[in-house]
Amino acid sequence: MLDHISLQCDDLAASRRFYEKLLAPLDVSVFMEHDEVVGFAGPDGQPRFWLGVSRGGRQREVHVAFSSPDRATVDAVHQVAVGMGAEILHEPRVWPEYHPGYYGVFVRDLDGNNVEAVSHQ
Repeated sequence: MLDHISLQCDDLAASRRFYEKLLAPLDVSVFMEHDEVVGFAGPDGQPRFWLGVSRGGRQREVHVAFSSPDRATVDAVHQVAVGMGAEILHEPRVWPEYHPGYYGVFVRDLDGNNVEAVSHQ
């Protein structure tokens, strides 16, 4: 089980705007900010996704998957990503190699990370 994850960003303000739009269909929004970090929370009110200022150096691609309540919401995340001009790594579809009900979309964020919205219905 995941408690929280933090990604380091080259441009914190731009990354914040990207994730605010991308995650809105999932009911995830900015919950708090302090110093050089931004915490996002979902309906449970717990900041589980964080963005921070990069401390330099080259980072490797991170994969983060956000839970979606249904396939329509996965599709909504896809539409937001397309509207922002984000790179779509994989269009929304069923991924039977994971399990029969696995439905997800994969997009690239501004720092090269692989971001997924997934429904397990």
